Amino acid sequence: MRARRPTAVLSGRLPALLLPLLLAACAPTQQKQEAPVTASTSVSRVSFYPSEAGLAWTYLPDGEDAGGVPYVLRATGPSLFGNVQAQTFTLTGRGAQQTSYHLMSAQGSQLLGFRKPGLSVRLDPPWQELPPVDAWRVGLAWSGESNIAVQSDDGLTNTSGKVNYSYRVLDQRDVTIRGRSYRVWVVNRQITDTVGGLFPRSQEEWFTPYVGDVRTPEGLLLTDRNFTGGQ
Repeated sequence: MRARRPTAVLSGRLPALLLPLLLAACAPTQQKQEAPVTASTSVSRVSFYPSEAGLAWTYLPDGEDAGGVPYVLRATGPSLFGNVQAQTFTLTGRGAQQTSYHLMSAQGSQLLGFRKPGLSVRLDPPWQELPPVDAWRVGLAWSGESNIAVQSDDGLTNTSGKVNYSYRVLDQRDVTIRGRSYRVWVVNRQITDTVGGLFPRSQEEWFTPYVGDVRTPEGLLLTDRNFTGGQ
């Protein structure tokens, strides 16, 4: 899964932990650098939208020098989110801890929701993050609206509203990051919501098939991965 990081504020009793995509809010700590885990099975082939259990990616904020504490994204396999079986991804680093739940197939990637310690966020219908595999082209656009519900594990904090999103593929180009070259699709994402600005309004993502996000929507650049794939 998917590289921009303005500050957003939620109203009411919702804590800053509800800002799942604003990774810049997590200040660096003295924790040791965390390397990608080794895939549980030998993964030499991955899917167009990589989601095989054991895959791992490391990221650093765009513009940050090498050597900083990375964010680590791991594909952790299938799990239930409510009564739906989904592919899960866990993001850790610099105090962040988040598990996201996705429906992934040749028809694209859809976000069902995510969990952070003490709370969960659900999207209905699922948010279409990435298009069908055979739909990619410069100028491709898609959009949608989802109901969003946020609930704390103790049931005391609840809020709901709507989120509207739109995507457009701006370009396909070659980029080089830390000596590695990628052929990326450049995607702009626009978001509005009725729950106090939970998501940044405009972001840019770089996606490479069989690799994943080279630049995440949160402005994180790929620095390493534990599998082969893509270019």
